[in-house]
Amino acid sequence: MLKGRAFKFGDNISTDHIIPGRFAPLRSNLPELAKHVLEDADPTFASRVKKGDFIVAGSNFGLGSSREHAPLVIKMAGVSAVLAKSVARIFFRNAINLGLPVLICDTDGINDGDELEVDLAKGTVYDKTNGQQLTFGKLPEVMLKILGEGGLLPYIRKHGDFKL
Repeated sequence: MLKGRAFKFGDNISTDHIIPGRFAPLRSNLPELAKHVLEDADPTFASRVKKGDFIVAGSNFGLGSSREHAPLVIKMAGVSAVLAKSVARIFFRNAINLGLPVLICDTDGINDGDELEVDLAKGTVYDKTNGQQLTFGKLPEVMLKILGEGGLLPYIRKHGDFKL
C-alpha cells in the first residue's frame, strides 16, 4: 500500500517540464538535478514533495524526449507513483524499468493536496480526503515484481530473467 499526498498537474507535462533544459549540465549529478524536478511546472514542487507523495496529472504526461532521467529524478524526489489519464509510452516504459509505478486512471476527482492510498496489486486508488475510490488497470504480475525489486535492473540482478 502506497500512501501520500497528491500534487496535481495538468495536461501535456513534458520531459522538459520534468527536467528543465537549463539544468542539462546537472545530468551527471542526479541528486542535484532532482532538486529541480518539475520546477517549470511548479517552482515549489521539489521543496514541498515528501517521500511517498504522488504526482497526479491529466493527459499525455511525460511527452517529449526519451530521457530516462525524467522518471528517475521524479523517483529520487520521493514520489511513490504517477497517476495520470494518459502518459507517453516511452515515459511509461522508462518509469517501470526504473521502479516508478505509472497508473492510468481518471484523475479529475483528485485535488491538489488530497491524501491518497494506492494498492498496486488490487488496482485501486482511495482518496481519503473526499472518500472517492478509483480503479486502474491491474498491473501484470511481472510488472509488480519489477516494481517490487525497484526496477528492471535490480530484478534481473536478483532473478536473472523473467520467471513467473
